[in-house]
Amino acid sequence: MTAESLQPQQSWTASGRSNRKRGLFLAALFGLLVVLSALSVAVGTRDVAVADVLAGLGGRLDSIGQAAVAVRIPRTVLALIAGAALGLAGAIMQGVTRNPLADPGILGVNMGASLAVVVGVAWFDIASAQAYIWTAILGAGSAAVFVYVIGSLGRGGATPLKLALAGAATSVAFSSMVIAVVLPRGDIAGGIRSWQIGGVGGATFERILPVLPFLAVGFAISLLSARKLNSLALGDDLAAGLGERVALSRAIASFGAILLCGATTAVCGPIGFLGLVVPHLCRLVVGVDHRWLLPFSALGGACLMVAADIVGRIAARPAELDVGIVTAFVGAPFFIWIVRRQRVREL
Repeated sequence: MTAESLQPQQSWTASGRSNRKRGLFLAALFGLLVVLSALSVAVGTRDVAVADVLAGLGGRLDSIGQAAVAVRIPRTVLALIAGAALGLAGAIMQGVTRNPLADPGILGVNMGASLAVVVGVAWFDIASAQAYIWTAILGAGSAAVFVYVIGSLGRGGATPLKLALAGAATSVAFSSMVIAVVLPRGDIAGGIRSWQIGGVGGATFERILPVLPFLAVGFAISLLSARKLNSLALGDDLAAGLGERVALSRAIASFGAILLCGATTAVCGPIGFLGLVVPHLCRLVVGVDHRWLLPFSALGGACLMVAADIVGRIAARPAELDVGIVTAFVGAPFFIWIVRRQRVREL
């Protein structure tokens, strides 16, 4: 047997080992998520014994501990799905724009959703969960289109640097507009400020259920876009040469991310840094193949959100820090560390 005939077999074997290794990492990440979810139910301003946790999971409310478990279960579920949505949306946006700085916060998508909801509450008196969700998705989509149009102006089109600058400027502008809308409305200012910080406190299944269909569609579209994102990573010309409809592929993947961002912002408020940091960390572990990167980013985002919620509950006992504050404190140093190591220079 010649060396040439052995080469494809060796390549296949190496690929199989790499996939098995990634599978083990994915299983370990899922195990970590299970552990964090258990801690989220048991740990907080009041620690709960294992017996009360098991009784609370069974629906019993005979003690304070069991009542605490009943309150923490929907909070943990919301942290799981919101973190997964933001982590996945961040990976999609980085893949679509081929910009390592892309993030729902930096590109102005979260603030677009936030501004739309604030305007809806202040000027149109929206109150239902469905109205919040549709308004947030519309705001997120409008902001994404606006940033892309602004970033496409001038020579060179929508370069990563121009998109990042346009998104940052848009985010600041929308934040100022939110303040301008809220200032004259003292009756809603307190609730809006609390929601704008971003958090999962006070979660109930009644708040979570209306957002699930939107998140399910967003997850499905995003995960099914993995192969298209792999093609886009080769460059528009090469992707088109391989038969990919570049504009349509980019639009479909972006729509999935917009659904995830808008729906999550509607129920949790704008939460930053998570969608920026998680895909970077996952890319260091599994590489740039979106077939692996997207599920890793979803699980990693869920882990980070649940962990941030746990830290927020115990860091300032008996008070709590909203998860948006914790993710900012955790995310910024991690991102600086990644940039300084210069291990992720481009996609």
